[in-house]
Amino acid sequence: MSVRPELAVLIRQWVQKAENDFLNAQHTMLMEESCPYDTVCFHCQQCVEKHLKAILVLNQTPFQKTHDLEQLRLLMPETISLPVTVAELARLSPHATNSRYPDDWRSPERQEAEWALGVAARVRTAVREYLAAAGLA
Repeated sequence: MSVRPELAVLIRQWVQKAENDFLNAQHTMLMEESCPYDTVCFHCQQCVEKHLKAILVLNQTPFQKTHDLEQLRLLMPETISLPVTVAELARLSPHATNSRYPDDWRSPERQEAEWALGVAARVRTAVREYLAAAGLA
């Protein structure tokens, strides 16, 4: 697939931001007992969101500003296979906003953060493979 140079730059920018979120989540998990699991979950959601947006940009699919991972997934071509379920995306989506503000939202525990990191890792791998196949490695 031939990608216009300006589009390739934008895709790489989305991926770099996603990578930063993934690295931040991984690094934060190393904190053990003092780990802010809400921050890990936030960065995992952001990692997935930005990877999905990179795919949408590659496919020249317009999208609104949203943190709703299910909505982003619905915009993607059906030919793109992601190793996550819609239910997993729905579970991860609220971490984009709920984890950032004090309210009735319960703070996630380690198990939730580990799960979120696993989802982010699976999406990251799949998107990187898809982009490599498109010549954007």
